[in-house]
Amino acid sequence: VMVERANLANLVGWHCETFPLQPGERTASMAGMAFDACTWEIWPALSMGATLALPPRAAAGDPAQLLQWWQAQELHSGFLVTALAEIALQDAAAAKPGRALRSLLTGGDRLNRLPDAALPFELVNNYGPTETTVVATSGTLRADDGAVHIGRPIANTAIYLLDAHGEPVPQGVAGELYIGGASVARDYLNRAELTAERFLDDPFAGREGARMYRSGDLARWRGDGRIEFLGRNDH
Repeated sequence: VMVERANLANLVGWHCETFPLQPGERTASMAGMAFDACTWEIWPALSMGATLALPPRAAAGDPAQLLQWWQAQELHSGFLVTALAEIALQDAAAAKPGRALRSLLTGGDRLNRLPDAALPFELVNNYGPTETTVVATSGTLRADDGAVHIGRPIANTAIYLLDAHGEPVPQGVAGELYIGGASVARDYLNRAELTAERFLDDPFAGREGARMYRSGDLARWRGDGRIEFLGRNDH
């Protein structure tokens, strides 16, 4: 996927404004270099002058050891892939990785539980394919939300939930999720046919040359303006 510098700049700018860290405050890079989320962990932290902790190589293949290391770091903000985040939330001890933690960010898969009301930090669920530069929507989850959601579009990003005819669906009705705005990548390298199938003209943006990405995911608008992820359109 050909992600441009401007796409990454939008992600970094949004993150720095939404989850600010002061110089010397701590976060970590847990995703691994093969996962697109590592760019989200690394560049905002360095842009803000934060301390970026890196896990030991020995923990890379051991989720329990990796989570134990993460808990010991006294982080102020941090990302865990969905599977690790759910383990942390299930374990009362793991839910208290340090008094400094303000925000636990998660994403990469479908989250299956809401946080407990007594959770001492915010749990932020994020959604986005690589083709739209890691994060397209983000939202804080609360115990009384009723159902897990993926929040709202991030800065300079548009979400369209469309029917089979490419028309917006009403609130509460399932539609295929399309993503427009500043995070849409250039294309697939040397895959013109797939690029034409997934990267489409954006008829809703109101400007020439605007494009949107067809995710193949299903979602619906909630009454509060947040988005509920429903799964893949091809399953």
